[in-house]
Amino acid sequence: MTSELSNPAGPLADVRVVELAGIGPGPFAAMLLADLGADVVRVDRPGGAGLGVAPEHDLTNRNKRSVLVDLKADGGSAAVLDLVARADILVEGYRPGVAERLGVGPDACLARNPRLVYGRMTGWGQQGPLAATAGHDIGYLAVTGALGMTGAADRPPAAPANLLGDYAGGSLYLVTGVLAALHHARTHGEGQVVDAAIVDGAAHLSTMIHALLAAGAWQDRREANLLDGGAPFYGVYETADGRHMAVGALEQRFYDTFATLLELAPADAALRADPAHWPELRAAVAARFRTRSREEWTRVFEGSDACVAPVLSLREAPEHPHLAARGTFTEAAGTVQPAPAPRLSATPGALRRPPALPGAHTAEVARDWDAPALLEP
Repeated sequence: MTSELSNPAGPLADVRVVELAGIGPGPFAAMLLADLGADVVRVDRPGGAGLGVAPEHDLTNRNKRSVLVDLKADGGSAAVLDLVARADILVEGYRPGVAERLGVGPDACLARNPRLVYGRMTGWGQQGPLAATAGHDIGYLAVTGALGMTGAADRPPAAPANLLGDYAGGSLYLVTGVLAALHHARTHGEGQVVDAAIVDGAAHLSTMIHALLAAGAWQDRREANLLDGGAPFYGVYETADGRHMAVGALEQRFYDTFATLLELAPADAALRADPAHWPELRAAVAARFRTRSREEWTRVFEGSDACVAPVLSLREAPEHPHLAARGTFTEAAGTVQPAPAPRLSATPGALRRPPALPGAHTAEVARDWDAPALLEP
């Protein structure tokens, strides 16, 4: 695990981003751009809400600089528009209409900078019956069908951590959108608005499942399919010490290796061929896993093509030998955290700055961006 800050340029070194402070998927999207080298200036507001932790621990603000602007005060919007005039991308996550009321909506910003990419991150999107209502990750997943695929068939759908909606269906789609729009702006000189809605992104993530559903290869209920825990060779099993192993032995050759290393009786292993006997196979597999600890089973399957892995906690994950060898996690400014991803061979991302403290870089940004309005009281 590495433990230092570095300063390679990154592929987005010539990109300037204005982020209107918020929480969740918007800041994470801006962090992704910052990790790849963009000069991200976060516009914090006096007394603004955060994650409920000290700002030095808010990793979504790493690699950024922060200025303090009260958008509700006289001159606040003018100061932000000065930054916008010098920026390539703006990221905001307000409810629809809020940025407009603050004087920094798309019309005002594009009037100052016609090449600007204006990225909007919301749950419900800019239009639609629910656009103005509050929401959170679990609700967006609920209406897109994603939540209904999660969990055991005999229990309510399981509430996942907010990675699938907020960050996969939200942040990653916003980043894809703003980078595509930036390419267009630099080619054609035309900026535009990117409407990234978590409901759209979460629905889009299920494209393959919808294809299987249309082809009759997916049942629209939980634990009835190969990839949702319906198959006994694709799921999670408890070990003797109360921990768990994840099994993904879908292909026959991988399953054969799995059955051999698990020491599954040949008669039990053969039950794979008939889904009617899968409950019996599941019971046999579960019984075998309960005979040894997670650590013991990890050693059994290590280095094989059985497609079995230990289920680790967040604190355990950085110590996994493969992740440690790759440097998947790093330590910077005293905090263990995921390293920038993905990895580029010529222009890799890097951790260059610790999380920005609100307003810490106002004078610096005013100088570097030639935006003296930031210094006006």
